[in-house]
Amino acid sequence: MSEVEENRAVVRRWIETFNNPYTPQTEVDVLAPGFITHVPWLPGPLDLKAWTQFTAAFVEAFPDLRLTVEDIFSGGNMVAARVAFQGTHRGEFQGIPPTGKEVAFSSIEIDRMVDGKVAEHWFEMDLLGLMGQLGAIPEPEHSEEANPT
Repeated sequence: MSEVEENRAVVRRWIETFNNPYTPQTEVDVLAPGFITHVPWLPGPLDLKAWTQFTAAFVEAFPDLRLTVEDIFSGGNMVAARVAFQGTHRGEFQGIPPTGKEVAFSSIEIDRMVDGKVAEHWFEMDLLGLMGQLGAIPEPEHSEEANPT
C-alpha cells in the first residue's frame, strides 16, 4: 500500500471511531503528537486536550452518532473527506437541552498527515443545518408578498 493510500486509510479509520460505540483510543492511536485542529466557530486552533473535550461533548449530545465517509481524496500528505453524520439529540448541545430529534448533517474535513498520523485537522461542519434541525433557528417566514405570482 502506498503512503497516500495508508494516509487515506488512517483518516477513514479515525472518522469511523465515532460510530456507536465511540472508541476514543482510536483517536489517540491516529493523532500525532502536537495535533491541532481548526473549527470555524471556536476560537483559535484546538490542541489535543481541547479537541478531546469537544468530541466528548458531541458524543454526549449524540450518543448514537454514526459517521459515513461519502468521499475521500488524498494527495501527498493531505487527505480530504466528505462525511455524513446521523444521530439522535439525547444530551445538551451548545446550550440546547435534548430534543430527541434525529438529525443528519455533513462536514468537509481536511487532514495534514505526518508519519502516518493526523497532525493538523480542518473541520467545516453544517452547523446551521444542525441547529435548524434542533429548532434553535427559526424557519424563514414565507408570505404571499415575498413570492408574487
